[in-house]
Amino acid sequence: MIRHKYNYRYFILATILLFVLIAILPSMVVAEITKDKKTSLDLRTAIALVAKENIPSVVHVEVTQRQEMPVYQLPFANDPFFRYFFDVPNMPKKYQRELKGLGTGMIMDSKGNILTNNHVVGNATEIMVQLSNGNRYKAKLVGADPKTDLAVIKIEAKESLPHVNFGDSDSMDVGDWVVAIGHPRGLDQTVTQGIISAKHRRGITDPNSYQDFLQTDAAINPGNSGGPLLNLNGEVIGVNSVIVSQSGGFEGIGFAIPSNMARHIANELITHGKVERGWLGVSIQELTPELARSFGLESTKGALIADVSKNGPAEKAGLKRGDIVIAFGGKEIHDAGILRNEVAATSVGRTVNITIIRKGERKEFSVRVGNLQSATEMFSKSIRNRLGADVRPLNSKEIRRYNLNSNQGIAINWLDPKGPLGEAGFEEGDIILEVKGQPIEDVADFVDIIGTLQSNQHVVMLALDHQSGRTAYVQVVVQ
Repeated sequence: MIRHKYNYRYFILATILLFVLIAILPSMVVAEITKDKKTSLDLRTAIALVAKENIPSVVHVEVTQRQEMPVYQLPFANDPFFRYFFDVPNMPKKYQRELKGLGTGMIMDSKGNILTNNHVVGNATEIMVQLSNGNRYKAKLVGADPKTDLAVIKIEAKESLPHVNFGDSDSMDVGDWVVAIGHPRGLDQTVTQGIISAKHRRGITDPNSYQDFLQTDAAINPGNSGGPLLNLNGEVIGVNSVIVSQSGGFEGIGFAIPSNMARHIANELITHGKVERGWLGVSIQELTPELARSFGLESTKGALIADVSKNGPAEKAGLKRGDIVIAFGGKEIHDAGILRNEVAATSVGRTVNITIIRKGERKEFSVRVGNLQSATEMFSKSIRNRLGADVRPLNSKEIRRYNLNSNQGIAINWLDPKGPLGEAGFEEGDIILEVKGQPIEDVADFVDIIGTLQSNQHVVMLALDHQSGRTAYVQVVVQ
């Protein structure tokens, strides 16, 4: 009888628990469904929220470029005899033409500084900015940096100006969602979405030395240039700049300048009106699999120091030719391009820790970063003494004539016929493409490499003859 009594009690307890579960289970299910709906709702509205928060900070940029063009003259048009008998009127020798362009910009601060692309405003004679509310302002150029294709313009507005917030482009991963805002083909406040397709893309355009694009499949078209690429937190992680397209329209491949680079360049332009780049005083090259094996390495990660400039920051710090840089300022160096960008973005005069591999051993050094512009000016003067020549960047006419890229080679501007280059057969107007097998992208590259050479050192240069357009290797003895 006692056993039956206890069984009856267990039965009552189980029944009570069952009723409790029946009572609370529906509310638990509803709560879980509500949670799922909220998550789904957040994903659906994320892009809308990013657009709503940032559209007021994105501006439409209209540029005008006035050019003076020569007028085609008839043969013998200036001959008095010809003019008398054929009654040729007096024609002006030049005329003015006006070009219009469109782009996008983003307001950086309440002072009216606007970040955009150099190719949008770099050659403009007049810049007009239209805000999202329709108000228009005339803008002035604060500064431009062709090397990174970035520029800052400024408007003077009485109204309160919204502005974007910058995020960390290094924290973005391939596959992360992004949003682009701009004015493609003049269609104001256009919002598109996509993902980060790749990082660290280089050699996309006629590349500059400091190219390091984020690739995205968010739709970018002509007119989007200078607009923001944003993460789902509404932070700018890139400046939309270029597309790869055979049709001229978007084909799924767009590129943006990383925000970490853009913010640094913009601050330099606002503060100094130009960009002061760091200088290490080394000539670097990629670490190929063959080179890695020759150094006893299993990986190609790093940047190989090919040469060190005399009395440069690297030499003073103890770095040598053949050292492989694997970290700079605590950041891992995967290739030569990353090292070049990191050094350039470092404040002049700052002391940075640099990690290298030398003969299989890991070593640490501290280097005080120099000023690239000052070094270039200093070594440019020595070029005249060491080579008997002055050099300059290529102009657009030379680039078109010889089918070169804008980052390919430098031209001889002045030449001493009895100097090293003159004795080797160079002439004014000839183009130097390589020195010691290293491509020359600009004057700074050339100056940097020549600065590493010893007196009376024989060096081979790849030259392009300005008359025939043919290339040949020429040996020069540096003084």
